[in-house]
Amino acid sequence: MHDLYYKGRIHTRENHVKTGYNTKRTVKLGTEKNPLTLTVTSEERKLAVATLVADNQLFAEITLDSANDENIDELNAVLNKPVTTTFEKTPNRNDPCSCGSNKKYKKCCG
Repeated sequence: MHDLYYKGRIHTRENHVKTGYNTKRTVKLGTEKNPLTLTVTSEERKLAVATLVADNQLFAEITLDSANDENIDELNAVLNKPVTTTFEKTPNRNDPCSCGSNKKYKKCCG
């Protein structure tokens, strides 16, 4: 089948493959397919990190290496995701005022 058909339109399947559904997305960090890679320096720390990983229902490969520094940056990044800040919306002109005066916002604080 050729790429173009009546009046030069692109086939819908070809258009769907090129745009739309993301088929090349990465797997989320901390899952079975993409576990966290963590390095710790002592056996006690390894047990502490393993319980932290299990409590948060994550998957990790924890290696014990006393020669190198501890590296749990991936775990910290997953656990401490930034939270989007939202602000309270200012009331419309005819809404009751938020100060509690039982007046309209336009007559009180607006």
